[in-house]
Amino acid sequence: MNVQSILSTKGTAVATIASEATLSDAVATLRDHGVGALVVSDDGSTINGILSERDVVRSIAAHGAPALDTAVGAAMSANVVTCQPADTVDRLMAMMTERRIRHVPVLDSDGTMAGIISIGDVVKFRVGELESENANLHNYIQGRA
Repeated sequence: MNVQSILSTKGTAVATIASEATLSDAVATLRDHGVGALVVSDDGSTINGILSERDVVRSIAAHGAPALDTAVGAAMSANVVTCQPADTVDRLMAMMTERRIRHVPVLDSDGTMAGIISIGDVVKFRVGELESENANLHNYIQGRA
């Protein structure tokens, strides 16, 4: 299976925030969208960076409460790992594990954002695959296939 299989189930919406927004704005946006990371984009399609809950915590730990008034651009991770819809889920899992990242934006062949995949999305997809395989094997053993 590939990344597009996950996007087909979960959708292609990507929560974004401008690099000039404050971390306070970002925290509210994370809460409002119920997500763990925001793609930082000033135009809604180009990726400037990614801001995760971890980035927010690191900034507050380093600078205290005043960090909430700083720009997202100062706290974001600028080196964003991306994938493409045709990438396999196995490759995506390996990449997320090796690089210790939890959110990967998906880019079309022309570089346009096509979605974002979280580690939770991958786990949910894999559990669904395993449940389906288990049911098929059970039916086969029972002679119902």
